[in-house]
Amino acid sequence: MKSVAPQRIVGFLAVTFMVLALLFFLINFFSPSLMVSLLITIPLFSGIAFSAINYFINLFIYAKIKPIYKTIYNFKPDNKKSSQNEDDIFYQVNREVEQWMKGKTMEIQQLRQLEKYRKEFLGNVSHELKTPIFNIQGYILTLLEGGIDDPDINMLYLKRTERSIDRMISIIDDLEAISKLESGELKLNFSRFNIYQLVEEVFDLQEVRASKRKIKLVFGRNADRNIFVFADKPRIFQVVSNLVVNSINYGKEGGQTTVSFYDLDNLVLLEIRDNGIGIASKDLPRIFERFYRVDKSRSRDQGGTGLGLAIVKHIIEAHKQTINVNSKQGKGTSFTFTLEKK
Repeated sequence: MKSVAPQRIVGFLAVTFMVLALLFFLINFFSPSLMVSLLITIPLFSGIAFSAINYFINLFIYAKIKPIYKTIYNFKPDNKKSSQNEDDIFYQVNREVEQWMKGKTMEIQQLRQLEKYRKEFLGNVSHELKTPIFNIQGYILTLLEGGIDDPDINMLYLKRTERSIDRMISIIDDLEAISKLESGELKLNFSRFNIYQLVEEVFDLQEVRASKRKIKLVFGRNADRNIFVFADKPRIFQVVSNLVVNSINYGKEGGQTTVSFYDLDNLVLLEIRDNGIGIASKDLPRIFERFYRVDKSRSRDQGGTGLGLAIVKHIIEAHKQTINVNSKQGKGTSFTFTLEKK
């Protein structure tokens, strides 16, 4: 059953009351013939009056409600200040609907962006795993077709198969680490340790990689050898290793990677800087995304999983600290992050 509009009920009651009052008046003061004439004309005029009043009330309400419908169905953010009276209840309702629509529009945009990232992520995972899988398949098929009996082929292809398997394991391990860091399942084991000595260990492990590209691994001037931090040592070792390896892979041949320390009262700021190829400004906002690569072809040639910087960011944030990047193409890149000093 359709509901009756409030203005129509009020109008109907008002007209009914008027008619009854007039009838009472006519019965007491007029002759029967005149009363009959009036009884015919009064309802007619009352009906016309009621219709006119109803029309103008509907017109008034439509004029007030129409902007709200326009806001909902044809929403466009408008920063212009309205000249309407802010005490007008219809103006207030319209503003509330407009704010609600802005919130929903932003929510929809965020969901679309998340869906886009989800599709990119799944596509990247698929691509990263397909490459070593297809390589392994090709090597094994070659060995099965007679290559296993050829001493010049069998060991070569078995070693290549092993490298492809190691790459798959590395990708899966990195994905598992990110998943645990995001969900909070990966618990950090905090301890006090010498950050200078940790960086020295990283330099020692990466010395061969750096020497192949004639890149020097050095400490900044006046670096304090006795600077201690309170953090998860294996995870911070992973952070420094990833950043140093990244600087070597994207550094200029004959260049330099410098690690510096800065005392910030209760914090220590670490800077890992290189004078390599740099990163374009358009790529900087996405540099910490999973599988995001500035130079896709070169990254895969270097053997990276595309997850290193994402893991670095998650580890630093798990320590309730921040990491930042500054870069200029052709000049180099600088990563800085903080740790609690102990």
